[in-house]
Amino acid sequence: MFNIILFGPPGSGKGTQSEKLIAKYGFKHISTGDLLRSEIAGKTELGLKAKAFMDEGKLVPDEVVIGMVDNVIVNNPAVYGFLFDGFPRTKAQAEALDALLRKHEENINLMLALDVPEEELIVRMINRAKTSGRTDDADSEVQKRRIGVYKNETLAVASYYDQFGKVTTVNGLGSVDDIFSALSTEIDNHYS
Repeated sequence: MFNIILFGPPGSGKGTQSEKLIAKYGFKHISTGDLLRSEIAGKTELGLKAKAFMDEGKLVPDEVVIGMVDNVIVNNPAVYGFLFDGFPRTKAQAEALDALLRKHEENINLMLALDVPEEELIVRMINRAKTSGRTDDADSEVQKRRIGVYKNETLAVASYYDQFGKVTTVNGLGSVDDIFSALSTEIDNHYS
């Protein structure tokens, strides 16, 4: 298997690029945001708890997220690889993910980090709120908290994987197709 993390701040285009990479390479997509939104839509106990954290711009507790990820891995033993989108979000989650993957005799092969200026991130999230129905994108205070959480907690994930030589930064500005081409080139260079 070839497992990658698509990494970047909220609004950097991870979801858009994930869809294109999945279509091209056949990765199994693991987006904890999608998993959590599904739980919220189902009004499960987990979903209601997660919604309270997300609406405040906070992270959902690690044990909940890791358990969901483990279920996806266990239920998809024959995929080409996993594409982690928006996860891990903390160094502790990265360490837990690595331990989980080792349990399944796998590892992260590559982290692709999308680099986008903060001003552009806010514009993208406001636009996304208009079309996606994501209430967490419409509130500028929530956006600022999410970007703050990214800088203070999530950015450490890139440092963690960088120590293993697994991080490649990709310019997240430009057309969707240009960014996709740059990401594909990096995957091809690391997989071949």
